[in-house]
Amino acid sequence: MAKVLPIYLPTLHLLHPFIFNHLVSGESYGFARTLDRKLYNLKKEKLSHFRLFWHDTYSGKNPSAVKVVSSPTNSSTLFGAISMIDDPLTEGPELSSKLVGKAQGMYASAAQEEFGLMMVMNFVFMEGKYNGSTITILGRNKVFSDVREMPVIGGSGLFRYARGYVHASTSKNDMTTGDAVVEYNIYVLHY
Repeated sequence: MAKVLPIYLPTLHLLHPFIFNHLVSGESYGFARTLDRKLYNLKKEKLSHFRLFWHDTYSGKNPSAVKVVSSPTNSSTLFGAISMIDDPLTEGPELSSKLVGKAQGMYASAAQEEFGLMMVMNFVFMEGKYNGSTITILGRNKVFSDVREMPVIGGSGLFRYARGYVHASTSKNDMTTGDAVVEYNIYVLHY
């Protein structure tokens, strides 16, 4: 019987990089490879629910929403209008309730025959263990529907690899100023 010499993992990569990469990361297909989630400290996936209030304010001295492109046509749906936002996210429906984050991004009126927005936003958390983490939302918001559903397409920090959806429902809407308060219920799978 031949004597087997121990080969330690730190020296194995010197013998053949393909073998080392295959052992550490799984299958390899040239430009892509399967990774072991344990190497990236990804524990068991969990489902979290967040209930927040989004304050979109065009009026006053310090608006959180600014129209950067007006509708180029006489459209009743404001088709083509684009707004940038840095909206407060609070625990309750009143702006004076506890600030937990900001909704930063933009929305555009993307429908010609009904009032529908394309929303592109990061919910940036500023409170508790989620401080500095973000949830990214990108989707269609049919504003005058009672409940609108949009997808969560990702995130950062504690929400890396996030996926899920949000339900948005309007709490207050001032048609004169454009100011609105919207309740967001976020259902997100994350590690």
